[in-house]
Amino acid sequence: MANPKRPRDVNQLAKLIVDLTTGEASEPEPNAKQRAGQLGGLKGGLARAASLSKKRRSEIAKKAAKARWHKSE
Repeated sequence: MANPKRPRDVNQLAKLIVDLTTGEASEPEPNAKQRAGQLGGLKGGLARAASLSKKRRSEIAKKAAKARWHKSE
């Protein structure tokens, strides 16, 4: 699961770290939107693969391999 965002301000981040260390604060839980997005991403690839034919999956894989190996560096 992805970590929730922490403050970007150096002073606020330092205070959060001290509070976490001393036990005055606990790590914030991710909100429902973050969890739902992650679950959708985990299911999406499997659902897409199941809906594609073997021939179409093979075409997509060949195109991806060609793109990886023929990059100009």
